[in-house]
Amino acid sequence: MLGAVESAGSFAMFVAQVVFSIRHGFRWSTMGPLLVEIGFKSIGVVLFTGCFIGMVLAVQAHMQLAAYGAATRLGQMVNLSVIRELGPVLAATMLAGRVGGSISAEIATMRMSEQIDALSCLGVSPIRYLAVPRFLACLILVPVLTVFANFMGIVGGWLVATKIHGIDSYHYWQHASQSVDPWDHIMGITKALFFGGSIGLISCHVGLNASGGARGVGIAATRAFVISFLTIMMMDFFLGLFFSRITPFMSQIMGGSQ
Repeated sequence: MLGAVESAGSFAMFVAQVVFSIRHGFRWSTMGPLLVEIGFKSIGVVLFTGCFIGMVLAVQAHMQLAAYGAATRLGQMVNLSVIRELGPVLAATMLAGRVGGSISAEIATMRMSEQIDALSCLGVSPIRYLAVPRFLACLILVPVLTVFANFMGIVGGWLVATKIHGIDSYHYWQHASQSVDPWDHIMGITKALFFGGSIGLISCHVGLNASGGARGVGIAATRAFVISFLTIMMMDFFLGLFFSRITPFMSQIMGGSQ
């Protein structure tokens, strides 16, 4: 129990230092290579994941809807599920494994090889130099990559619906467009924003506090993914609960049909 409280306090102090460093003297030019590593190199994985999210969802949902004669509403179910829930969560989970583990392992290796100590001796803040750029890159790019995942999920669902189940494209898109409003997109992107920030913060914090030599690097990468995944699930629940309370009001304001 004491260890958990100590870890929570250490993480809270780390978050405060990251926020302070962003507001005081952070160099945006250091983010260039990270945008390529985290963003561009993750596009393929995200597109592949998103496409099969939509395809699997369409296969499963069609069995349920067809039993009630509502197969033409498959587009409504697929698009809402992908945009609101599955796209942000599964894209963030994939990125927690690929990006979060990589960030944690890289920083942990620098910790073991005393490169971080060398930065401190030179008067360079490891948090400002290592953690802040990676946090901001995750914060910015996870929502962007979620948009790609959502798009491919919608395309994957449409392909299964029209090519396998024989649903007319017009009816598919008619129900889909009537059921999805701008607020649904805002909910999904907001979730992705929180997920991305948590992946960046957790991965950097775990890496900076790694110990135990080469074995510690592997432990740090695994720990970063597990904690990030659990955090994503927990945040998804609380954000979903919050959005469920305000969605009727916001959809009405934004001209939604729900």
